[in-house]
Amino acid sequence: MTNYGGRQMADSFRTVRTNTIALAEEIPADKYDFRPAPDARSVGEQLSHMAVSPRGQMAVHGAGLSVLDFAMFGKSMAEAAAAEQALRTKDDIVAALREGGEEFASFLESLDETKLQEEVTFPPPVQPPTKSRFEMLLSVKEHEMHHRGQLMMVQRMIGIVPHLTRRRQEMAAAAGGGDKA
Repeated sequence: MTNYGGRQMADSFRTVRTNTIALAEEIPADKYDFRPAPDARSVGEQLSHMAVSPRGQMAVHGAGLSVLDFAMFGKSMAEAAAAEQALRTKDDIVAALREGGEEFASFLESLDETKLQEEVTFPPPVQPPTKSRFEMLLSVKEHEMHHRGQLMMVQRMIGIVPHLTRRRQEMAAAAGGGDKA
């Protein structure tokens, strides 16, 4: 981990969160109740989930916990669900994405290489049974990108070309090529 530490993780997460906020702002408030399938989260529920989910990792690593168990996980999930439900409007959700994103990025910046290399242990049957804090914290960005990809498909379903796609199309057009992605 000599070239990628807390500061780099923070910078990368800020980029991801900036794109999530752009997506959240582009989707009209009247589409926040849209569900791509009956058993799927609505747009608003998915964005609320993305806004709240980094808090669990901040709690674990901020407290320096080195052993996690299912009771702790269950408690964390219940707290997250309550926090997600408290975000009721588009404005609430976008504000939570902004504030929570910067809070998480600042937290990442505070971590040194020694802290990031520490191992956290999980109970059976979790595999692998240990992970570094680095890997666990990096998963927050992976999780957000996963859900943002889902929301980009939802944007297409409601008639919006995602901003990153539009940007790529504009660059291709300026370069003389075409891109229909």
